[in-house]
Amino acid sequence: MCGICGVIGVDDPRTREAVVRCMMAALHHRGPDDDALLATPSATLGMRRLSIIDLPGGHQPVWNEDGTLALVFNGEIYNFRDLRRTLESQGHRFRTRSDTEVIVHAYESWGDDCVQHLRGMFAFAVLELPHGPGGFARRIFLARDRLGIKPLYYAHADGVFLFASEVRALLASGILAPRISPAALEAYLLFGSVSEPTTLVKGILSLPPGHRLSISVDVGQPVTGPQCYWRPTEAITRSEASTEGHIPPAKTLRSRLEESIRGHLIADVPLGIFLSSGIDSTALAALASREQSGIRTFTVVFPERHFSEAELARRTAERFRTQHQELLLSGEEMRERLDGAIAAFDQPSMDGINTYFVSWAARQAGLKVALSGLGSDELFGGYPTFRSAPRVQGLAALSRWVPDSARRAMARALVETGKHRGQADAAGKLASAWATPEALPHPYFFTRALFVPERVASLLKDSASAEDASTWRAWLGAASREAAQLDRVSSITWLELRSYLANTLLRDTDAMSMSQSLEVRVPFLDHLLLEYVMSLPEPAKRRGKITKALLVEALADLLPAEVVQQRKRTFTFPWKEWLREALRERVAESLENLTPALQPLLNETVVRSVWQEFLAGHTSWSRPWSLYVLNEWVRRNLEGTRWGLVGERYGAATSAT
Repeated sequence: MCGICGVIGVDDPRTREAVVRCMMAALHHRGPDDDALLATPSATLGMRRLSIIDLPGGHQPVWNEDGTLALVFNGEIYNFRDLRRTLESQGHRFRTRSDTEVIVHAYESWGDDCVQHLRGMFAFAVLELPHGPGGFARRIFLARDRLGIKPLYYAHADGVFLFASEVRALLASGILAPRISPAALEAYLLFGSVSEPTTLVKGILSLPPGHRLSISVDVGQPVTGPQCYWRPTEAITRSEASTEGHIPPAKTLRSRLEESIRGHLIADVPLGIFLSSGIDSTALAALASREQSGIRTFTVVFPERHFSEAELARRTAERFRTQHQELLLSGEEMRERLDGAIAAFDQPSMDGINTYFVSWAARQAGLKVALSGLGSDELFGGYPTFRSAPRVQGLAALSRWVPDSARRAMARALVETGKHRGQADAAGKLASAWATPEALPHPYFFTRALFVPERVASLLKDSASAEDASTWRAWLGAASREAAQLDRVSSITWLELRSYLANTLLRDTDAMSMSQSLEVRVPFLDHLLLEYVMSLPEPAKRRGKITKALLVEALADLLPAEVVQQRKRTFTFPWKEWLREALRERVAESLENLTPALQPLLNETVVRSVWQEFLAGHTSWSRPWSLYVLNEWVRRNLEGTRWGLVGERYGAATSAT
């Protein structure tokens, strides 16, 4: 696990090295164990390493045999041993035991299609040096894993091309202006996180999940735009073709889960599991404890007993004989450590603070690797969206047959009814989908909305609406078209994977865990496992009102009945209480004083009204909290940023779009 970065197009090699060293310094938390810089006459790469596999031999960059390819890599390849045997049979020679070296030889054999052979989480850059070390670079190849577990960002302007594992590292380069992207701001207000492939910083883009990108060093720009190498419909077709129909799906699923867990347990350092009271983490603990003894588990607990999952998690740990540890977190402690948690965000998000604290606990205990149950809700239909999205879709379809005036009148009635019943937020989403179904690319997105489109319009000033939002809308639109080719369950799975999971859960998990120099692995997001489950017919994935029926059936002999039968709980903090008590003064003061960068973009009166609505009990905590995090993130990362000589030298690059 690492942080990687690089730059081309800066002519002076000393300046180019200074740029990369600034980015490396900003990535120190991602890899405190080692660092390296590769300088060629035309390109410079850098990396920070968190040593997980082959501790002495995994130094980067990694080279092929004749020194014509160099690689910097962030992530883990779980099938690296099988790939190594295949590549050795083709004549490749290995110098290390690391998974990193497998990638450079895979690129040598299969070129850009090497990504098709990789099973894991990854973001990497391959530098082509036709004349060997010290010669001029010809091409940089960038790739990101299928689900977007690991991040990779880039910027291009006026012949300068930069990439890095974090947005803040690109800002640290001194080349890009710290300006807010109005289009990304709109997406943030809609969903509580910025949508792929945009970032909150104007000119910085994310390489989308399942995409690759080639850059010509000679001309300093991408040869083509990001290219998709993994599509769900194609992958599911392959999985269906390879599925043996006579084997019960639960039995096949069990085998594939065991295989995924086995690969995710490979490490040369201490490893643990984030354990809640839910099915997902319990399943991980059950399967992992059968592979290794003495697995370590961690649970965050609260003084507020109705939020705490301690007792059930404790019994689960006893059942599977894990080494269990609890972290007690009060509102007062939360307030004391909140600055550090918010500082860990690489992009603002309404979520993620919980991951920061559980990651902190795991790292304090000496762990470098932890397994998380992320992806299970998306894969096995655990979210309420699997029930609500089809209903909203039907409502939106019906509304298109109703005159506009009648639609809006009925929408207002829905909102008023919701207020009287104490369900204003849910009613607002239904009303928005009914009144303006075309406002979002798919009705599903109304169920995931933080602020509905009409409220976003009131939050944004006219100056914030000038920038085209087609980039992120095209991403969500493509996901919607792909979802239309799938059954009802898999279509919601795909929309969850391409939006909420990628934009919020995975991004937050990476930023928060890596801020503590902790690697988090997600066994449920093994792409072969995902393809298999999505290829199954809908009846195999849904059994009446049983939550995650297929997963429960597959692990029936392992999962405790009290875990399976309990009402679904969300792993969250008692934010409602904290925002009214321990954090009230801090949040109120922030929302009363927007940063200068946000003042031209946000309507301050409407921002303050959101806080008052929360205090009056008319909206959830997530809305004022999301505005607070946004304001604090901008204050920390975009206010008062100083450019050095590099920024002055390449001032034109600050106009990147």
